[in-house]
Amino acid sequence: MNIVDRIKRSIANRDDGVFLRVEFERFGSPAQVGRALTQLTSEGALIRLGVGVYAKAKPSVLTGKPIPARPLEVLAPEVLKKLGIAVMPSRLTQDYNAGRSTQLPSGIVLNTGKRRIARKLSFNGKAVQYEHA
Repeated sequence: MNIVDRIKRSIANRDDGVFLRVEFERFGSPAQVGRALTQLTSEGALIRLGVGVYAKAKPSVLTGKPIPARPLEVLAPEVLKKLGIAVMPSRLTQDYNAGRSTQLPSGIVLNTGKRRIARKLSFNGKAVQYEHA
């Protein structure tokens, strides 16, 4: 069984929607894993959200092109949790949930506390933004 098939089977057996490249190191050399992930991305089994970050994909109902199986709003906190970063809702989301505001927050904004994040997570022009509290 080749590396692509082993990674496909590993992805299918997991409940996670998001994967880091580090999780597939045991399947082969870094070059082999990189080629396998590139092939799975081109086949539409995975979507690349950022450097070393991939998500399960499904075909779009409208276009037939691959899109993430879950929305980016759900996947972004999962990625940061896997990276060991505590995530809280943004100030605007907290205000809305507490009833202090009637405005819905636009875009995806995550509060990372005092930690600064340089990692970019995006799909199809929709990017995650970070705020520091």
